[in-house]
Amino acid sequence: MTKVSSGAQQKLASCTVCHLAIDMRDTSTAHARCPRCHARVSIRKPHSLGKCWAFLIAALLASCNSNSYNSKKEIDTDLATIGLLMYDGVLTTEVTATADVFSKASEDDEQFFNVITIAQTKNPITTEEGLTIIPDFSFDDCPDLDVLFVPSAYDMASIVKDDAIIQFIRDKNELTTYTVSHCDGAQLIGASGIANGFQIITCIGGGEQLKKDYPELIVQDDATVTHVEDGKFSSSNGNLASYITALNLLEKMTSPQHRKYVESYIYLERLQNWNY
Repeated sequence: MTKVSSGAQQKLASCTVCHLAIDMRDTSTAHARCPRCHARVSIRKPHSLGKCWAFLIAALLASCNSNSYNSKKEIDTDLATIGLLMYDGVLTTEVTATADVFSKASEDDEQFFNVITIAQTKNPITTEEGLTIIPDFSFDDCPDLDVLFVPSAYDMASIVKDDAIIQFIRDKNELTTYTVSHCDGAQLIGASGIANGFQIITCIGGGEQLKKDYPELIVQDDATVTHVEDGKFSSSNGNLASYITALNLLEKMTSPQHRKYVESYIYLERLQNWNY
């Protein structure tokens, strides 16, 4: 087998600009300048080891980001699955309140639910408050849901016009045990037509417009009503009132004892007795 020697072993250098191969044994090039363009000549590319590490680290970071977007959250098929719908501009509290309530294990460390986030794609979602959340599932790979939570955003006009979101709500509602809306998420419930003839509540001050847009809904007085349950549908004014809906549903799906434990876990009593 013929042994192949490296360029350095053969005393060959490369111009750093025009890449001319230069025989360094030639005394005319001993001053390490390219005879063609007069740029610096080097036997090895300058900083090659550092550049190699930089490219390697960049590739590893890109791989980690790619995996985080494309990996699926593990689902325990023995547990009920709570789906939190998201879109850009979603109100953070209306997602996190539900997650806060349903993700808590029991006092005996028994887990009751899978809690997952869902968006149209797996691209990061930016909430109204500026937080970035990477969805666990997209519409294409979302598992069957026992409960679907539909939150709101300040720009509901464009979201209500998104046919893919409306159809997703219709499709998932066919199999859910409960479907819940927070605040102006009620507009998506109205647009989907899944709760026609059922009572619903929306954000404070939003009831009259909801009645005009979706007269088939039985819209309650948002000035006096915070939370509504009617059949499989629940709704709230949203924001921190989202906790009320989540806790009421938690009690239905577990027990009053577990609800009380979760309330103590999140210091709800401190908030209720807040002196200011």
